[in-house]
Order: sequence, then structure tokens, then C-alpha cells
Amino acid sequence: MYPSSKSAAYDRVSTMFSPDGRLYQVEYASKIVGQGTLGIGIIYDKGVLFGADKKITSRLIIPDSIEKLFKVDQHAAAVSAGLVGDARRLVQFAREKSQENQIYYDEPIPIETLVKEISGIFQSYTQYGGVRPFGVSLIVGGVDDTGQRLFESESSGALAEYQAIAIGKGRNDAMALFEKDYSEGLGLDDAINLGLKALSKGLDEKEKLSPERLDFAFVDEKRVFQRVSRNQVKSYLGKSFK
Repeated sequence: MYPSSKSAAYDRVSTMFSPDGRLYQVEYASKIVGQGTLGIGIIYDKGVLFGADKKITSRLIIPDSIEKLFKVDQHAAAVSAGLVGDARRLVQFAREKSQENQIYYDEPIPIETLVKEISGIFQSYTQYGGVRPFGVSLIVGGVDDTGQRLFESESSGALAEYQAIAIGKGRNDAMALFEKDYSEGLGLDDAINLGLKALSKGLDEKEKLSPERLDFAFVDEKRVFQRVSRNQVKSYLGKSFK
């Protein structure tokens, strides 16, 4: 709900609370996230799967030039929903933190530590004047010494850990699907099929999923980031939507 004229001043800066305890600029940032195409993350039996719908709006666009699924480190990845420019800046920060951890401690950064660093940046942009909140949410996950980890980090700086998560347009329908169909111990094939069904929840009427607009990757128990090829995605699509 947008503020009334009496409280309009409270939506001009991200650092000012309204009388009812709201930060309108942060809420507006979350609305941008809700307009972004859907992204998903799923923990499966041997790793973490990531998926994104890139929604190619013109036949002239080169699909690989659109980024929504990012490799952060060999053992970690991220999916964005919202402003892609904001996502790239945060992913760049995450990559720098990962490299610093490797240099200082000679080991990959723990996933939870990485997510808390990202969330700290999110939060700092709600607390100081002259900046705006990031108009993006991130799914961040991977495999470390504690096992498979999967988090969502939001514009407010809030974070939560999940077994399966969706962000972007159609999130509620995708989460309802996960609540119904997700189970621990899914194999990679089943996780990809579930991910495809979840991504279909973000489509507009008459839209269809196609290999060109989809991006899938996973981090397995060997802590290796791997992308799913377009031909493989096409094969999964054929099986999931017969």
C-alpha cells in the first residue's frame, strides 16, 4: 500500500521511518523484485540446483548476454530477481569476498558467511542518506563443510535459509508448488523437473518456457559449479511438459 499525502514525506528517503514503523523506499524496492522474472534454488541429494527465467523480449537479443544466474566461486552461486545492474554489483562484491577469504585463510568462504556479508551491504543501503536500497533479491547457495546451504537475501538486509526457494514474479505460486512437491533426497533430474514446473508459474498468459530463456546450474558434492547445457534443458523440457 502506498503512503497517503499526510505521510508522503516518509517515502522520500530510505532512512526515515513512517509513524507506523515502515520504510517505504525499502518496500518500493521489494515491488521491483516482484516484477522480475522468476528465479529458483533447490537443495537436492548431492548438491544445490539454481534456475532462472531470462525472458528474451526480442529475437535480436543474444540470450547468453542476459545474466540472472551467476557463478560466485567454484562452490557457490547466486540467482537474482529485480534490477540486473544492482545484482551485478552485489555479485562482484560477493566474488571479492570469496577471493579475500581464499587468500587470507586458504579455504573457500563458508556459504553462510558469504550471505551475511551480502546482507550487510543490503542493510547498509537502508541506513545512510544519499543512497537508495538495492532493487534486487538474491538466492545464494552452494556446498561447504556444513553441507548444502541455500539462502534468500532481500533488499532490507533480511536473510533466511531454505530447502527450496523462489524469488520474482510468481513467487507465491512457485513456493506453493515447492510446499506440495518438494521432498528431501531429490535426485538432480527430479530437482530440475521440479524447477521447470516452478519457473512456469512466473509466465504470462500464452507464454511458454523455451531452452533459450532458461538458465540452470548446480554445485555438487565435489563443490564444483556446473551449468546445464541448452540441449540438456531442452531434453528436460520435453519430459516435463509432454
